[in-house]
Amino acid sequence: MLTVQQVMVPEVITISPYATLREALTMMRSHRVKSLVVDRQHPHDAYGLLSYNELLRAIVVEEGDVDLLNVYDAAVKPAITVGEDLSVNQAAAMMSRFHLNRLVVVRGNDLIGLLTMNDILARLIDELD
Repeated sequence: MLTVQQVMVPEVITISPYATLREALTMMRSHRVKSLVVDRQHPHDAYGLLSYNELLRAIVVEEGDVDLLNVYDAAVKPAITVGEDLSVNQAAAMMSRFHLNRLVVVRGNDLIGLLTMNDILARLIDELD
């Protein structure tokens, strides 16, 4: 059985909820990623997620200013999290059911990775070869 830990990306780029959307866009471009995990504000807080979808909504649809809006204004919070030992099948079912492209992976309450639908599909394609 394939687990989330075997497929996830452990190198997650995080951003402060107080960063501007311009800073988020710059960070996404420089790291060549499509999403950022938003840091918790304290140990009992939840992680957030900022992806192209949220940026598009905040900047283009709602005509927000990239220098005035902060990450917490646009991010999805709380982000949906899963444990590292969850089967990829269950994670994929959750993503499909709730129309998600990404899941934040945690160990206990600590961030350890990010699982995307692209990661799952790439792994399936690799196994076909």
